Amino acid sequence: MGEILHKQFHPQPFAAMPSLTNKQMAPTDSELIEQSKAGNVTAFEQLIFRYDKDVLNIASQYTQSSDDAKDIYQETFIRVFKGLPKFQQRSEFATWVFRIATNVCLTHKEKKKKMSHVSLYDEGDDDIPKEFVVSDESADSLTHGGEISSRIGSALQSLSPQQRLVFTLRHYQDYKLKDIAVMMECAEGTVKKYLFEATQKMRTHLHDLYE
Repeated sequence: MGEILHKQFHPQPFAAMPSLTNKQMAPTDSELIEQSKAGNVTAFEQLIFRYDKDVLNIASQYTQSSDDAKDIYQETFIRVFKGLPKFQQRSEFATWVFRIATNVCLTHKEKKKKMSHVSLYDEGDDDIPKEFVVSDESADSLTHGGEISSRIGSALQSLSPQQRLVFTLRHYQDYKLKDIAVMMECAEGTVKKYLFEATQKMRTHLHDLYE
């Protein structure tokens, strides 16, 4: 099974699956985990394909760089592979994978990035965030959309890794605060603190751009 470490993991579209009869039910995560531990490479690849898109989405939104996102994606599943023998299934496999992904994001050295829009509405966990709105006056003065994106990217760089990750997971991936707390292995109150601080910093840096 060691040879899988040398493989490059790439997101792949799910193949069309025939209708499953009662005798052909798809294996559960638990079954695939046990098969993977026994050395079944195909079972491990099936586990990857179930969650690879979510991991790539998290990495892409966090870094805004396809190259960095691929690096995070690769590192995440290498760590999953290495840690799988010790995984006792005390938590859901998906939760464990996303927790690893968030840890990789936090320790990853990012490149300069840009985002095209953000939410600056200080909200409750179940509220719908308002999109970042550029005032007409600001739009006139910033003639190029790229300049606005650059301003937002610069503001995001001012956030700590934890603040940026919470901001990304909440506003771009639409995770609830309690789910983010599980991924980051911290209290929900800590997540709220990170989100509040991130929102305040973004507002300070972009005060002249939103209404």
